[in-house]
Amino acid sequence: MRVAAIDLGTNSFHLLVADAFPDGRIEPVVREKEMLRLGDVVSRHGNIPPAAAEQAVATVRRFRLLAEAAGATEILARATSAIRRADNGGEVVDRIGEETGVPVEVIGGLEEARLIFGAIRASVVLDPSPALCFDLGGGSLEVMVGDSGNLLFATSLPLGVARLSAELVRSDPISKSDRRALRARIVEVLEPVARAVEPYETKLAVGSSGTLESLAEMVAMRRKEDMPASLNQLTITRAELMPLHKEILGSKAADRLRMDGLDARRVDLVVAGSMFLVTAMEVFDFDQLTISEWALREGIVLDAAGRHDPLDWSDDPHAIRGASVLGLARRCNWSEAHARQVTTLALELFDATRSLHELGDADRELLEFAALLHDIGEHVSSTGHHRHGAYLVRNGQLRGFAPDEIELLAAIVRWHRRGEPRVSDEFPLLDAPTIERVRVLVGVLRIADGLDRGRNQAVYGIDAMVTPSLVLLRLRTVGDAELEIWGGRRKRVLLERMFDREIELTAHPSLR
Repeated sequence: MRVAAIDLGTNSFHLLVADAFPDGRIEPVVREKEMLRLGDVVSRHGNIPPAAAEQAVATVRRFRLLAEAAGATEILARATSAIRRADNGGEVVDRIGEETGVPVEVIGGLEEARLIFGAIRASVVLDPSPALCFDLGGGSLEVMVGDSGNLLFATSLPLGVARLSAELVRSDPISKSDRRALRARIVEVLEPVARAVEPYETKLAVGSSGTLESLAEMVAMRRKEDMPASLNQLTITRAELMPLHKEILGSKAADRLRMDGLDARRVDLVVAGSMFLVTAMEVFDFDQLTISEWALREGIVLDAAGRHDPLDWSDDPHAIRGASVLGLARRCNWSEAHARQVTTLALELFDATRSLHELGDADRELLEFAALLHDIGEHVSSTGHHRHGAYLVRNGQLRGFAPDEIELLAAIVRWHRRGEPRVSDEFPLLDAPTIERVRVLVGVLRIADGLDRGRNQAVYGIDAMVTPSLVLLRLRTVGDAELEIWGGRRKRVLLERMFDREIELTAHPSLR
């Protein structure tokens, strides 16, 4: 089914139209955002004035038209902090429903936290766990603790960036007295929560929603490397954040407009946002924050889907990676039998030659995913499909992967046919040691791909004998595997160079 989720937030209203599948996957179709800043007017007036109410109604009406044009069969609207706080919030919600035909449910902070956490754990690998999660909205902050299987703790706090900015940031740049007041408010509210979550012994911190994403993007823009295609699972450190924080506090709005990575619509909110994040790192004692690009609206869609992919919701926190990879492969109409055969052979060859390459389980997992995806570029064109495949990997919205891992996957797919993996501007996140790992993994994948040259699964297993000068691969075969042996021999050059040994292949037929 195609579901439209409307998030009536404090800063902005968001629309997400996404396909929700029986296996629990969602695929975004339309995204739209309108900055209404309801939190500001509610803070000033205590209610939503007629002009702001009219704008809210018009926005939801437009979102409904967009959702219907996209073929959404269900439209779900949820309102959060600003409408909860407004004296006339109920009247505005009723008016929206009457004039747009979209019923709006006003949800409490704990329900908001539940939906957000559902999105976070479907977007980010919560390992090590449990994870401490923050969703910093305009009107409220949701703090959650959980792992891949359960939400263990949740609370909603009046620490949204719009609320803090309206109440405590009165000067530009922010004055020292306002800084002290802002920090004191944040500490006062966070310290009891920090004591409450301390027994959970959290091991990972995750942040979601616009302001934290903006801060992460600003940090990433200052690194001496190209920006990743996605912020999802990007990790920033306190050491990276602090120089930016000091610059933000000392700047005027006009200066912040010129800061790389900052959305112009957040120039007056980022001061409170930065103060929150720096203070939270101190109060909760964490030095790194990982970003989840999924939040409330994705949580609404996931919740509406009802049935979830066991891979997404299993007790294995890494399972969302496999589910995401298979989802991309299916969207690209992959040749499943060939991809799974190559994956099986690649992993057997990797395991049989561990004494030579000395790579670990993390590299093995990435090899597995790259093997599943190696030919998806054929969905675009058989000519140059390795380059098309790398593009699809980079832009396929793979969940649970850090940006450098997506780059590594894309590099393996890019070079799985030919060429020498190398440090280049094409893959700016990959340094020389990482490229050495890529060469080994590409070498393994090339041979595995060659061993299914006829795409008939004639080779079903690999044993290896390693000597000081030779790697002998004994292939368990069924039927005529002459083409597959030729394919494997043709693709062995790179791995021979990496192992500093000749590689020979011999067939050992069986009845299987």
